[in-house]
Amino acid sequence: MENSKLNLAVIGAGPGGYAAAFLAADLGMNVTLIDREKNPGGVCLYRGCIPSKALLHVAKLLNETEEAKDWGIEFQKPNIDLDKLRDWKNKVVDKLTSGVGSVAKFRKVNFIQGTASFKNSTTLIVDKKVGGIEEMKFDKIIIATGSRISTIPSLDIKSKRVLNSTTALDLPAIPKSLLVIGGGYIGLELGSVYQALGSKVSVVEMLDGLLPGADRDIVSHLSKRLKEKFENIMLNSKVVEMRESVPSGKEVKDGIQVKIQDSEGKTTENTYDYVLMSIGRRPDTSGLGLENTKVKVNERGWIDVNNQMQTDDPDIYAIGDIVGEPMLAHKASHEGRVAVEVIAGHKSVFEPMAIPAVVFTDPEIAWAGLTENQAKEKKINYEVAKFPWAASGRAATLDRSDGVTKILVDPSSQRILGIGICGPGAGELIAEGVLAIEMGANLTDLKLTIHPHPTLSETIMEAAEVFFGQSTHVYRPKKN
Repeated sequence: MENSKLNLAVIGAGPGGYAAAFLAADLGMNVTLIDREKNPGGVCLYRGCIPSKALLHVAKLLNETEEAKDWGIEFQKPNIDLDKLRDWKNKVVDKLTSGVGSVAKFRKVNFIQGTASFKNSTTLIVDKKVGGIEEMKFDKIIIATGSRISTIPSLDIKSKRVLNSTTALDLPAIPKSLLVIGGGYIGLELGSVYQALGSKVSVVEMLDGLLPGADRDIVSHLSKRLKEKFENIMLNSKVVEMRESVPSGKEVKDGIQVKIQDSEGKTTENTYDYVLMSIGRRPDTSGLGLENTKVKVNERGWIDVNNQMQTDDPDIYAIGDIVGEPMLAHKASHEGRVAVEVIAGHKSVFEPMAIPAVVFTDPEIAWAGLTENQAKEKKINYEVAKFPWAASGRAATLDRSDGVTKILVDPSSQRILGIGICGPGAGELIAEGVLAIEMGANLTDLKLTIHPHPTLSETIMEAAEVFFGQSTHVYRPKKN
């Protein structure tokens, strides 16, 4: 079938869905994009990546004005207009989502605000916000419905003082005290925002470290700084009870009483103004009517797909958070493009060598490829090349020596297996490492690539030089 005659539906207009829809339109398909929101964008643009990064930018500014005292510059305590800050964040979201909406129109994508469910493998029942319910038939369909917030039913006390990753972005207040349940990236990013705005932030995490899954060596630098900034970090601990009233039935004024249990069973009880529940996200396939298709969903709730993003139903593809980890916007976008290329008849598979992950805390953490823990678990032989930012001239000019660039290397071929960076701007720096891994580069390639001075990007080059015992700014002879 020619692309110009192929009718494609994409359910869900997040970064995966709209990237797929736009490429399909570019390739000449007749594309219908369906989403609940007024414009494409999904959770990322409306309630995730974009609004959180806008607020993290504000947090960075507030932190720097505080740190400037050490440089001989002192500012008065900032006056925070919460309404204006909230409006600015919303304007950023509105600008980007309306912009994506305009691009959809330019590409002649048929955007429908509403929801869709399967009647069969090629027919959707579309419930339009304007226009009622309509059955629509397509040649191919891509599911890109993303994920939703995970909850703990026993702790769901229906209080306005218990926030999640969406309501926390609405900035209902600047609480005097905030408890973050969950030491993952969402909780730490939002906790950092509220700490910078003036809240005393505490974190409780069930496991023995923050950011489970990230390289422990890299996380240690962030943990050290957060211990200085946050009121308390409770590891190996869990919340066992929350309530707005004491056992006698009296109301607890202006707060949530929280009972926390550590690994030894010891329980403590504290009152916080607000609590942020941030324990992750889970795939959202509810209401899709997948039982009317051949699509299979595994025990974890993810849709099974092959490396061409095709489900067990040959006419249906799935991308993004609903097909597995990592649940990241940029992964979804690339999966969406692969699915469309396959539908168009191109030879395409989703087989990345590395998918970067970034935590936009202060300092930032970014990694790609293998972490040291993963290399050990898989029994992969490796060596580590590491450059401390304390030896970086550019880091010194920023007064930020609390960073490190770390590269995992195959000792026989010197191929780059993984890279991790902790420090300001790590999220921007990691792309070079991703490209190196994808291109099959080795440490000599990085060592011989001239990096501009003075920059933080030099730390990647110098980490490669450390491996050979030739780093200009770190004396570490190569072991024989």
